[in-house]
Amino acid sequence: MRWNFVGLVALPVALLALGLTGTVFYALHAAARQADLVSATRQDHEARLAVDDLLDELAQSQAGVAIWSPLLRELYKPQPNWDWVDINAGTWLNYVFAHDVDIILSPNDSPVYMMQDGVRSTSLDRAAGIYTHAAAPLINAVRERTRRAPNRHERLPGRPIAYQATVRTSPSAIHATSTMPVDGRPAAVSVMRIIPDGSDGGAPPGAAPLLLSVRYLDHSFVQRLASVQLLAGARATIGGLRPSEHGVTLTNEDGRSFGTLAWRPDRPGQTVWKAMVPTAAAVLAGLLATVAALLVGVGHLLRKDAASLEQLQVANLELQAKEAQAHRLAYHDTLTGLANRARLITVLDDMLGTGAVESVSAVLLIDLDRFKQVNDTLGHLGGDHLIRQVAMRLEALVLPGDLVARLGGDEFAVLLSTRANESAIEAVAAAMVSAIQEPFVVLGTNVHVGASIGIACFRDGRGDRTELMRTADIAMYRAKAEGRNGYRFFAADMDESVKLRREIEEDLRAAIERDDELLVHYQPQMDGSGTSVIGVEALLRWRHPRRGALAPAAFVSVAEESGLIGALTRRVLRDACGVAVAWPGLSVAVNISPVQFRSRTLAAELIAIVRETGARAQQIELEVTENVLLDNDEVVRTTLSALRRAGFRIALDDFGTGYSSLSYLSKFEVDKIKIDRSFIHRLGEADDAAAIIHAVVRLGHAMGLLVTAEGVETGLQRAFLEHAGCNELQGFLFSEAVPAAALRPLLGRLEQAA
Repeated sequence: MRWNFVGLVALPVALLALGLTGTVFYALHAAARQADLVSATRQDHEARLAVDDLLDELAQSQAGVAIWSPLLRELYKPQPNWDWVDINAGTWLNYVFAHDVDIILSPNDSPVYMMQDGVRSTSLDRAAGIYTHAAAPLINAVRERTRRAPNRHERLPGRPIAYQATVRTSPSAIHATSTMPVDGRPAAVSVMRIIPDGSDGGAPPGAAPLLLSVRYLDHSFVQRLASVQLLAGARATIGGLRPSEHGVTLTNEDGRSFGTLAWRPDRPGQTVWKAMVPTAAAVLAGLLATVAALLVGVGHLLRKDAASLEQLQVANLELQAKEAQAHRLAYHDTLTGLANRARLITVLDDMLGTGAVESVSAVLLIDLDRFKQVNDTLGHLGGDHLIRQVAMRLEALVLPGDLVARLGGDEFAVLLSTRANESAIEAVAAAMVSAIQEPFVVLGTNVHVGASIGIACFRDGRGDRTELMRTADIAMYRAKAEGRNGYRFFAADMDESVKLRREIEEDLRAAIERDDELLVHYQPQMDGSGTSVIGVEALLRWRHPRRGALAPAAFVSVAEESGLIGALTRRVLRDACGVAVAWPGLSVAVNISPVQFRSRTLAAELIAIVRETGARAQQIELEVTENVLLDNDEVVRTTLSALRRAGFRIALDDFGTGYSSLSYLSKFEVDKIKIDRSFIHRLGEADDAAAIIHAVVRLGHAMGLLVTAEGVETGLQRAFLEHAGCNELQGFLFSEAVPAAALRPLLGRLEQAA
């Protein structure tokens, strides 16, 4: 029986147990090796993603300072205010974005400013030499002195978009970004041109200053790898790997390796394997020692195997969690937590071709109005607070199937999934405009912004992603052109309108460089009786070589959007000052665009032009529209006060066309109001026109203001306005606008006619 048991039961069971034990050991060993391989691959991927993200984040943080007109103007001053540069550039980059070194290079590449570890350096040549020498290849690339293989983290002239796969900076940024050794330490280095942000003209001629930023990899970056990416013992070194370390190679701008990003690899499979060996050996010894303990040993082995499998499952779950974290970082905006552009494109591609039948979906592109003003007044920290609050308000207005994304800066996009019709989409857009119009509390200050929204719809999941984004962008710019703080659906005629505006912008840039196309004409302003000339208004005309004579309405809005309005105003004011000098007894009125009041330097620029031309500020009258006052902004208030102190008179043009004129007249100091021509034209046609004019005249006189009526074309209108008490009259009844050379005979004729 014993031998039968051994031969028929024990031996086959022992052999089967040995075979099964060997199979299990082999499978577990293979699983352990595979787990270690997956873990190593994942850690490599996370390390490379972290380096890529650091480079893109470095360039993106630079752009917040380098693409900024106030910094450029400060650097071009004979004696820049370096304390101002500390607050708005150096300290901000060092502390908010953890830069180790920030250096500003002059157009001839010599260092003029350096902030290191939050302290401004005084010995620039010696301190900055280490960094400028190391970054010389990047400086040469930005200056276009050399060309090299493409780098997906930088924007350089002539590089296809395909080579900028991860770049987060705007298309206007020019920068070279790479890892490289700096003073024997591995570092991320980026060199970016310092250029204007487009709000008040182009860059000065010649080479631009450069911003050189350095962030060492062996400092806070490796600490983040250890705490966030869970790469134990992470370190960045110029040397190689230590025993038992794993790592990835660091390369410079030419693709050559110069160091290593190393860490102690996580080997969950090996840990499990080492824990199992003693137990498995004991089980095998028990199986060979006695067949009697076979069932007990097998049961014990099964229990141990179950525990081991549970450990492997835990390790696998941890791996999946880390992969999910890396995926989120790749597809979400770090500031707001919203989806980023990559996620938006993925979701939109999924929506196209899978929409419900007889449904409408839409792409909404949203651009904040007056956001730059918040950045200028409250700094970039205030701007970041505002962006996060806007993101929360937008997310509160969409359905679970919709997507809100931040594209960068103050640009957002919303994908609205299936809706019943366009009216439902319009309701969402209107709600978003209203929500963003409500005040925000930023750093203890009430902030008012608006939103311009462009909408491109598509039905039944049919459409082209690129075309939808393009048409939504066109509609958004139409919303801006038609007054901002609203929404527009894309229509086919908008495309032609955009092309026309681009052509006008290009022609206007060329016309500003020449002297024979842009001309200033002058229309006389009469006293209340219409018998004496008391002043003239300067009106710009464009003699276009192909389109003929163009009035300001055809090109002023284009000039405002493109940043050319400042150049036009300076040209008109200089010409008007010449007329003022020639006619010291007349006032000369010049129109100022509301867009220009966003600049803190407007008052200084206008005062400087008057002084240079020898004119008297008391003779110049600046005409502004109600839109300037509606912002209720401290910058506007300060600018108007400075201009009035210098002697300028302020006239409120187109009075009565806004919706809050009366409340704001008491807050802003003006000298004159001009009744809009639409009320004058309605005299005799609308019953309320006369009553409105009488009310405006009484209001103006009660507040101590002069009242001008513009658009006077008939003798009856003149008689009514004189009787109503208007102080000044202006219109075609007296004369159209004429060139400065024709003023003398015109004024003589008007005086004789009186």
